[in-house]
Amino acid sequence: MGQTARVSAVVWTAAGSLAAWLWLLLCQGWFWRTDVRLPPAREPGTWPAVCVVVPARDEAAVLPASLPSLLAQDYPGRAEVFLVDDGSTDGTGELARELARRHGGLPLTVGSPGEPPAGWTGKLWAVRHGIGLARARGPEYLLLTDADIAHAPDSLRRLVAAAGGGGFDVVSQMARLRVESLWERLVVPAFVYFFAQLYPFRRIGRAGTRTAAAAGGCVLLRFSAAERARIPDAIRHAVIDDVALARAVKRAGGRVWLGLADRVDSVRPYPGLRDLWHMVARSAYAQLRHSPPLLAGTVAGLVLVYLVPPAAVIVGAVAGNAAVTVLGAAAWLVMTGTYVPMLRYHRQPLWLAPLLPFTAFLYLLMTVDSAVRHHRGRGAAWKGRTYARPDAVPDEG
Repeated sequence: MGQTARVSAVVWTAAGSLAAWLWLLLCQGWFWRTDVRLPPAREPGTWPAVCVVVPARDEAAVLPASLPSLLAQDYPGRAEVFLVDDGSTDGTGELARELARRHGGLPLTVGSPGEPPAGWTGKLWAVRHGIGLARARGPEYLLLTDADIAHAPDSLRRLVAAAGGGGFDVVSQMARLRVESLWERLVVPAFVYFFAQLYPFRRIGRAGTRTAAAAGGCVLLRFSAAERARIPDAIRHAVIDDVALARAVKRAGGRVWLGLADRVDSVRPYPGLRDLWHMVARSAYAQLRHSPPLLAGTVAGLVLVYLVPPAAVIVGAVAGNAAVTVLGAAAWLVMTGTYVPMLRYHRQPLWLAPLLPFTAFLYLLMTVDSAVRHHRGRGAAWKGRTYARPDAVPDEG
């Protein structure tokens, strides 16, 4: 009787995993599709003024590959770049000025906000300073972009046309992340895949839905919408500031669009597992609102959805249980199939798709580590700045 009960439990667990994957495949906003791209739009007769705000802390290593692309924007209207040097110790501000002198293009202003007061994350304090500088220019739009993001020459033009044509208050593109090292190949496409699973892009852009998110590397924000939503003051303590920004704008009655980028790229390298681990762990627990029950539920969900399928195949093969093997293989096949479009988007080999359970296990460990760091009260260190509040973790690219 006991043996039969154990076999039934294994079968039902494998069946539950397959059921979860069928639901994700068909009912989670087609999250696995990668065709949500910047919609084409008719160019306006008069191009609105735009101010580009770039928060930067110790970014001298990436600025030569990113800042010239902003300065070289082919934008018919009035545009200006404000780079906020957030207490850098590597000469970020001086390098930015030198790049502007060397490359020309859009006007560049370099500002410095000083140390953030209590309750503010460093990036959002820098963004606040940049918006304050931009306010005097009377822009209709703000482009909030990270210092590691390189833009194609028509990026700003296309963003503004899409926002005006679609009536959006936020138009955000998830930059194509660098995928070169072995660990980047394993972890980075999955990062975007998991994000899209949590925040299906199609639902974000649909009027009347509550789903809201943005990608902090590239956010075009209507200035009037920022004023209504009190950006960034209303989200000054937010860990995942891009999602918080989109939620605040949507709560204030604005419309939000998010999709994958074709010609907006992150130049920041994450060559080793340690670099990627730190990127995920510094904010993963914040995504769960620092809640132990949500953490436990997330761990259980990751195990059921991502780890049970390969485990069921192995257990079923060893025990000679065809039902368990078939159920596990079917779930693993659906999982693999939904991951293929993301690998193609990142121009990666498709043999990585069946390895998604291994990557998910890494993310599970990163999330648990993020919670351990929080509950040990160590706070968060980022680019030489230590945050006293463990829930005030910066999300600075």
